[in-house]
Amino acid sequence: MKKWFFLISIFFVTVSFSQTVPKKFSQLSCPIKTWVIFHPFKAKRAQLISVEANRVSDSIKKTNLLDGDASGGQVDAFRHAYWMARLNQELGKCAAKSLGKAHERENEKQFKKRKLEDGILPDKSSKEMDLFNNNIGLSLTSKREKISKNAIIYRVTNAVLEGKMKIIKKDKKGNFLTCENSLITASELKGKWENNKCLIPSSQTIE
Repeated sequence: MKKWFFLISIFFVTVSFSQTVPKKFSQLSCPIKTWVIFHPFKAKRAQLISVEANRVSDSIKKTNLLDGDASGGQVDAFRHAYWMARLNQELGKCAAKSLGKAHERENEKQFKKRKLEDGILPDKSSKEMDLFNNNIGLSLTSKREKISKNAIIYRVTNAVLEGKMKIIKKDKKGNFLTCENSLITASELKGKWENNKCLIPSSQTIE
């Protein structure tokens, strides 16, 4: 019985994902595949919400509401928190949180394979930032809460501006800084999972 359920789940998920994005199940990373296998009937909604989160974040990036930085800045923090808030609303906290963790495991594999995420390699600092912001997003909604997407955008944006989330410290040119305001050179970051990037409250401005 379990074997048949497993096979049916794989078929359902493969069809669901192929209808929403170009990637098929076989092209997904191992961490995401594992999540899908254990959440076969939530996979399609999760994918739609993921696409929605990227779309909303891209729109926010084009405004002056946040800092416009989608790689370690306020927009990045917004995207992760909004994604989790919507997943929690639609799928529940456990499924949402485990998908967020699967995404970060995927990033670690990307680092080892030297694949880019948002134009730069993911690293330990970005993972810590994302997981922190994911948890804030989860706290902003509850399962089946009757609240509009615009209201969630308002909650998430306020949380970013109030400094409840984390971003990576940079200078005005977009260079990474240590917590002591020292410039981190590209050579210091190249090929290193752990580095001296500094996480700061999302309300802090660029120095």
